[in-house]
Formats: sequence, structure tokens, C-alpha cells
Amino acid sequence: MKTKAKIIASLKTWVVIYPSITLFLYLFGESLSGLPLYQRTLLLTLTLVPWIVFAGVPFVNFVIRLVSSKNENR
Repeated sequence: MKTKAKIIASLKTWVVIYPSITLFLYLFGESLSGLPLYQRTLLLTLTLVPWIVFAGVPFVNFVIRLVSSKNENR
């Protein structure tokens, strides 16, 4: 994978990860605050990794394809 492709892939992932973690912590942060850090991290990753891999990044790819196809039609 070339450097440009790696940068684009990392940006796509970041666009999904940042709001997902923020929303997760906003919704569940207070209720999880009593758990030890390793358990909070486990719950966060068990929830968000599948979301990011199976829904988040494919959705970002879909949106990019829609936008790029509209730009090509102009």
C-alpha cells in the first residue's frame, strides 16, 4: 500500500473513530466510570471495533463514492 493510500485509509478510520468514541463516552461514560480502566477499555473496544469495521468505514466509503460520482457527472 502506498503512502497516499495509507493516509487516506487512516483519515477515513479517524472520521469514524473520533465521533464514535465521543458518543459512546457521552452516553455510557458516567455509568462505566465505576469500572476499572481495563474493563472500560474492553467494553469500548468490544463495542466500537465491530461498529467501525462493519458499519462506520463502509458508510464513509459509500458517502465518498456518492460524492465523487456526482462530481464526475458535472
